[in-house]
Amino acid sequence: MIGRKRKLGKKIEDLKIGDSHTVSHIIEDKDLLLYLGLTDDANPLYLQHDYASQTPYKQPIVPSVMLFGMVSSIVSMHLPGPGSHITRHEMMFPKPLFHYSEVKITLEVIAIDTESHEVTLSVVGFDNDGDVILQGKLNASPAHKPKSLTGSSLENFY
Repeated sequence: MIGRKRKLGKKIEDLKIGDSHTVSHIIEDKDLLLYLGLTDDANPLYLQHDYASQTPYKQPIVPSVMLFGMVSSIVSMHLPGPGSHITRHEMMFPKPLFHYSEVKITLEVIAIDTESHEVTLSVVGFDNDGDVILQGKLNASPAHKPKSLTGSSLENFY
C-alpha cells in the first residue's frame, strides 16, 4: 500500500456550486444481509416478511441507516471524493424503500466555505416510482492537499 499513489478527491478550490453526482443501486439480499450482519441489527421489520406484512409497510423495508451509508459512500468516493469526510448531516426518510428496489441518489454542492474548509451538499434519493425516499443536506470537509514527504524530510536539520 505504501508507495502506491491514490487519487484524492476534489480539493475545495476545485469545487463549484452546482457540481453533482448521481448513483443508482438495486438493493439486493446480499446488501441487506451484509449490513444487518455488520451492525448486528435484527429488526424484524427489515428481515421477516411475516412480521412486515402485518405492518402498514406490508413488506420488509431497507434500514434508513443503510441508505445513509450509501450517501456517505458517495461523499467518500465521488463528491468531493477520496480524502473527504462528513462533518454534519440532516436526513429525512419520507417514504420507505423496499427490498429489491432501485434507489437513485444525487448529491449537489450548494455552498462552499473556504475559510472553514467545508462544503454543503444537498442530497435526494428516489425509488423506482420516482418518489422521494430520502432528502437532506450535509457538510463535508474535502480532501486536503498532502504535504510532500521529501519537502519535510529534512525539517529536523538546519
